[in-house]
Amino acid sequence: MHLHSHPRQNGFTLIELMIVIAILGVLGAIAYPSYTEYVMRGHRAEARAGLLQAQQWLERAATATGVYPSTLPNALTWADDTSKRYTISLNKDGDKDTKTAFILNATPKSPGPQASDKCGTYTLSNTGLRGANGKTSGQTGYDTDCWGK
Repeated sequence: MHLHSHPRQNGFTLIELMIVIAILGVLGAIAYPSYTEYVMRGHRAEARAGLLQAQQWLERAATATGVYPSTLPNALTWADDTSKRYTISLNKDGDKDTKTAFILNATPKSPGPQASDKCGTYTLSNTGLRGANGKTSGQTGYDTDCWGK
C-alpha cells in the first residue's frame, strides 16, 4: 500500500502571526513609556546644566563688578536655540537688593514635549537653593528626583 503524502506548505499560520503581533504590542507598550521618560530625563539634565552655567556666569560677572548683571547674554537664555527644550531666564529676587540676589528659571518651552513634564520650571538662586515645579528643596511636595536624576 502506498500512502500519498500531501505536500507540506511552508509559512506561518494566522494564529502564529497574531501571537507574534500580540507579543510585540505588549513589549512596545512597556518600552515606549520608558524610552520617552529617558529622553525627558536627558532634557531635564540639560536644563539643570544650563542653570548652573548661567549661575557661574553671573558669579564671575559679580566678582568682576561687585553686582549681579540685570540680564543674561542671549547665548545663555536658549531662547533662539530650537534644539533646546527649555528657556533660561533671570529674575531678580523681589525680597532682596537686586544687585546682590537673583533667581534663575529654566522654563519648558511651550508648546513642546517638555511642557507637561513632572518637574515643570526649575529654579536656582544665588544662595544655591534649588527648586522644581514651584517647590524648593525642603518644602513639602518637593520632588528630589527632579534635581537628583
